Amino acid sequence: MREHNYFVYIITNKNKTVLYTGVTNNLKRRLYEHEHGIADSSNTFTGRYNVHYLLYFEHYQYILDAIAREKQIKGWTRAKKEKIISDFNPNWDFLNEEI
Repeated sequence: MREHNYFVYIITNKNKTVLYTGVTNNLKRRLYEHEHGIADSSNTFTGRYNVHYLLYFEHYQYILDAIAREKQIKGWTRAKKEKIISDFNPNWDFLNEEI
């Protein structure tokens, strides 16, 4: 049986003032798209706020699980998002190069 790869991720801007949660089946490609823009970057949230630094990610085998988790995290307060980031990545290091 083929294993599927889906990721829920949280990215930020250089000053770590903005948090964006997303889901993808190719985290490396998606980070590249956020950084280099896949459309007019002034018309996207991540483009306007220069959000492309990876802080957090989770791996899922099934897309429905990943989508449900993305929706759950998006509904959280900033404080709760900060906690899962800190538990996973205590120094809030940018993880882009590790992907």
